[in-house]
Amino acid sequence: MRVIKIFDTTLRDGEQSPGASMNVEEKIQVAKQLARLGVDVVEAGFPIASPGDFEAVKRIASEVKGSLWRGLRGPRKKT
Repeated sequence: MRVIKIFDTTLRDGEQSPGASMNVEEKIQVAKQLARLGVDVVEAGFPIASPGDFEAVKRIASEVKGSLWRGLRGPRKKT
């Protein structure tokens, strides 16, 4: 049997739409709804982009259960 996993980027990509930015509490509410819907993996944000995004990803990962939470990261500098 084939298994299909749902990967949602609403909290990162969706927020980049004009007029669709969310504060931390709004992101947590959306994250809770995504978890209730049974979304398997959620890209919760881009934590390095701003202190607000960092806080949102951190709180979502610790407060919202039921999905696998991910934060987008950029390339690592070569040392």
